[in-house]
Order: sequence, then C-alpha cells, then structure tokens
Amino acid sequence: MQLDERSPPVTHANCPRCGGRLARDNDSGRCTPCQAAERDRLSAPPVVPQNFWDHEPVRQALAERHLGRVIRAYRCHPYHGRVALPQSMVAGWLGITQAQLSRVENGPPLVHLDRLAHWAQLLGIPASCLWFGLPRQPYRADDGAAENLHAHDRMAEQGEAPAIAVTVEGASTRGGGATDRRRFNAMAALAGLAAAGHPYLLTDPANVPRNIGMEQVRLASSLVQDFRRADAAAGADLLCDVAVQAHVRLSTWAAEATYSREVGDALQSALADLGIQAAWLATDAERRREARPYLNEAIARARIADDPRMEVQALTQLSMLLRESQPGESLHCAEAALRVSARWATPRLTTLLHLRRAHTYAVLTDASGFSREMTKARRELERGPHEDDLGFVDFVNEQEVHGIQGLSYLALDKPNRAAQSFRAIIANPSPGHRRNQVYYTVHLSEAAYQQGDVNEAARIALDVLPAVSQMNSGRISRHLAQVRSNLAASPLATTATRQFVAAYDRAVSV
Repeated sequence: MQLDERSPPVTHANCPRCGGRLARDNDSGRCTPCQAAERDRLSAPPVVPQNFWDHEPVRQALAERHLGRVIRAYRCHPYHGRVALPQSMVAGWLGITQAQLSRVENGPPLVHLDRLAHWAQLLGIPASCLWFGLPRQPYRADDGAAENLHAHDRMAEQGEAPAIAVTVEGASTRGGGATDRRRFNAMAALAGLAAAGHPYLLTDPANVPRNIGMEQVRLASSLVQDFRRADAAAGADLLCDVAVQAHVRLSTWAAEATYSREVGDALQSALADLGIQAAWLATDAERRREARPYLNEAIARARIADDPRMEVQALTQLSMLLRESQPGESLHCAEAALRVSARWATPRLTTLLHLRRAHTYAVLTDASGFSREMTKARRELERGPHEDDLGFVDFVNEQEVHGIQGLSYLALDKPNRAAQSFRAIIANPSPGHRRNQVYYTVHLSEAAYQQGDVNEAARIALDVLPAVSQMNSGRISRHLAQVRSNLAASPLATTATRQFVAAYDRAVSV
C-alpha cells in the first residue's frame, strides 16, 4: 500500500513512518531515527502527516461517526509500525484507564461533545474530517440557530438580559442533529452570559479595562451565579469549556490590570469562586483530571485574600474529587475544612463535611469510620438551617444524607441497604435538586443489579434514561453506561434487560 503518491512504497524493507530503508536485521518495523521519535511520544500523541487520515480503516471509522473505532484505527495504523499502539499508552494520553478505552472502542458511540472535541484535538484529527465542531474553530450553525444567536447579540448590544434558562430551553428544539443542538445550546448560554453584562469578560482581551474597580469585581462575582443558573438549564457538559475560557480570560485580566489592595482581595475571592465553579463543571462533565488545578488555585487565592469561607468551599469540593483516587488525601481535605471553619461553620456545612468523610471511609472499607461520621452528620442536620448558611450547601438535606449513605453502602458491598437509602430519596424527592435525584436513581439501578435482580435494575434504568439524556452530565451518563454494560453482559438476560440495552443504544446514537 502507499500513504500517498509521493511516499515510497511501504514493504517489509521500508519504515512505514518515514519510508526509509530498513537494515536486514531490523525486525522492529522502524528505522533507528523513528525508534528514537517513538520514545518521545510515550507521554503524548505523535504529530502525524495529513495523509495519515486517508488510511481506509480510519476513513471508515470517521464515516461511521464512532470515535472509539477511530481511536482503534488510529492505534493500528501502519504509520506506528508493525505492532499496534497499546491501549494502555493511548488511554494515558486520553486521561482514562485501559479498561475504559476498551469500552470506548467496542461500545456504543460517544455522544458528549466536550469529550469528542477534547480527544479529537489531542489526537490531532483534522476538523474537516469530523462530524462535530471543535472549540475556537469556525462552526456553521443551521439558519434558525444562527438567527437566534444573532438575536442574542443584538439584545446584548442594547443592554437587554434574556434569561439563560429560557434561551437554552428554546435552543434545544432547534438545529439539525443532536450534536448541532448541543453545540448551539452552549453558544446560546455564552450569548446569555454576555447579554447579562459580561461581554468584555468573555471576548477579546483587548476590550477589557486596565484598571479594575469594585464594579468589575462585582461583575466577575455575578458571572459565577450566571454559570450556576446556566448549569441548571444546560448541564455541565455544555458549559465546561465556556467556564474554562472565562477563567482563563479573567485570570489573565487580573494578572495584567492594576487595582487597589481592597479591590485585589475581593478580586482574588471572585477568581477563587470562578475556579471552584469551573472545577465543579469539569467534575460533573466527567473531566475530573482537569478539575484539581482549579481547586488548588482557588485555595491559594482564598488564602491570599484571607477568605476562609472560599477556602473551605474549595477544600470541600477537593475532598469529593479525590475520594476515589486518593481517599487518604480526601479525608485530610475534609478535616482541614472542619478545622478552618471550626469557629463559624453552620450545621449544614458541618453536615456536608462529615458526609464527605463518611463516604471516604466507606471507600476505604472502614465501616466503623463510616458509621461514626454518618452519626455526626445526622446530628448536625437535625439542628436545621441557619441564616449564615453559605450558598453552596443548599443541597444538604435529608435526601442528600440518604444519597451519601446509599453510595457508601455500595462501596461497603451492602447493596440491600444501599437500595433502601436510594428508595427513600425517590419516595420523598427534593424538587429543587433534580440532578441529584437522577444521579441516585441510576445508583438504585446499580444496587438492584448487585442484589441479583436484573429485571428491577433494567426497569429502573429504562425509566430514568430520558432524564439522564436531558441532564448533559458526563458523571451521570458514565454510571448509566456502566449499568448498561453490566446488564448487557449478564448471563441472566431477560426481556427487560434487552429492552433497556436497546433503548440505551438508540438514545446514545441520536
């Protein structure tokens, strides 16, 4: 075969990467210079020539709009030599495990735009080959979507501020395919943020003022609230890149502008708050590796501004983020938050910190530690809300306690007790926290599966599937995908399990 008309023929005597002649005793399939280049690519994908993407298996996978198959064709491309790139290496580039990559390659197509775009950029896939748009690249929306976006631009110029929830809800019915609609939703949310008074925070850095006063700090602070409202309407998958962009712009602005000491402290707190919000969106979008730097920075900024409340908020989220990967450090973060907030913590904040510790003890299979922290959490919750409650603890209620208890019982391999906890949430839902309810319902399906009741697991999963599809939460989608994988592989396949698997596969392929 030939990579292109100008390349020398690739035979057993030629290097498939550069076309150079191989020595007779070279059985590696690569010449010496290319083997040296191979060593340099262990931590990142290599730069490949344009004709790399013309290889028939790659072209076929791209035509099928299945990024997992594209990755498999990428690994097996003759450009890399006679032996395919190992899944473990490519998984490391993508920030996932080898087992996860195997499921991506062999499972249903990915549908989350943020992950599609992120991985496509990592591998260097040309935008012209893709069936979706890439960040910071020209994107052609359909006529209706473009007109709607232009309308938002006009409203922003006129000083009007449309509600983001309405903007995104209306956008979801417009556009061509599902990817177009998701892309437009994020664009509409961005337009809504600009219309709310933040255009110079999100557009050309040359437009931002060089002297920062309290008015600009208040705008930066209100931007976090706008992201929270947009998150509730559009979901973290759609907003994560927008929040990252805003964080970069504001951080650059703060580093280059001038301001007083008083304004500087307030600005550091505002940037810490924005970093925490960006970290949450990355976590919920299942881009967890991207979240920690924002939290580390937020803690540093909070300490510079002498803002213990912001520091505690960042430590609380960091404790959750590290629970699975570094449970010992997760405990230390919650303990540090308890220590910093000892003089002023409200009961709901203390409840949340004990819940963080309880769940982490369960991950460590320390049943006594879990029980001790859950007792403390319930005791604090009984003290009720307080006028000094921080905004980020408004979800801490009886339903959240049941949810963390259920997750902890799953970690302790007690699915019966986990199911009881999750059912208590469904029996008494919290209307203002729909995402958490959906999240815990997916885990109820997991608990039913672990109990051996595959029919019940499939029924619950089928019922919650439409809600998950609307959430745009990679975190929830990942758990439902695991339920689907378990039910599809179960030797106890039934009509109910087949119905759910078929419905799930249809939903993710749309």
